[in-house]
Amino acid sequence: MRRIVRSAAAATALAAAVTAAGCGLDGGERESVAAKRSLVIGVKADQPGLGLRDASGAYTGFDVDTALYVAGRLGVPRDRVRFETTPSSIREHALAAGTVDMIFATYSITAPRKSKVTFAGPYYVPHQDTLVRSDDDSIRNVRDLKGKRLCEVTGSNSWRRVIEERKIAAERVRSPTYSACMTMLAEGRIDAVSTDDLILAGFARGRPVKIINAPFTDEKYGVGLRKGDLDGCEAVNRAITQMYQSGHAQRLLEKWFGESGLRLTTGVPQFEGCS
Repeated sequence: MRRIVRSAAAATALAAAVTAAGCGLDGGERESVAAKRSLVIGVKADQPGLGLRDASGAYTGFDVDTALYVAGRLGVPRDRVRFETTPSSIREHALAAGTVDMIFATYSITAPRKSKVTFAGPYYVPHQDTLVRSDDDSIRNVRDLKGKRLCEVTGSNSWRRVIEERKIAAERVRSPTYSACMTMLAEGRIDAVSTDDLILAGFARGRPVKIINAPFTDEKYGVGLRKGDLDGCEAVNRAITQMYQSGHAQRLLEKWFGESGLRLTTGVPQFEGCS
């Protein structure tokens, strides 16, 4: 009988050890980004000035450079950072599944998203603004979009903030992407494009267009982390603070958007708090 009891106890201990191991770094509980020696970072691949993948496969833009700075402050050098194209539709899933460790991809902090993701930052607070042709002086603020042809990008809510939230009777012209909006604007098929000012600034480079500098919303670009990674969140926030205090953030903003005519914000953003 004593042998049976001892065997049962040993089996219980073994099961507990296996369970504990399963909850460790190789199991369901992943280590914080603050402790990782390499990082996979999700970015956009189709937003000039923010996250753009070129023909060679390299990623460039403000989000990419910011991600590399933060990774460096976390102790992860460039050669141990890998970027992964992460469209808006899969961001939460990619973090939950561990496909990516962090996301820098014009990822606005919202209450519904905070229930699924831990956000560090924001690392920048852009505003919704409006882009028009350089020779068009008829649109000076969002109210002037009344009766104008406004680009409506599939899957974007930016047009809703104009037409539904502010009740401005603009004419919606559908487009699959913001790149297509730029072509339509150049050809005179639309009068304006309205979305986050950094996105507009990226597309404005090298085109005969201008941002009217009449912002009417705040959008908080956060760093997406696995839900519950509070250590990682705090470490990223410290890195973002250092990026601004050292002047590096200003240099990056001027590098990517300095010629756009956009009024840039170079002070440390107010953080949301880690949760």
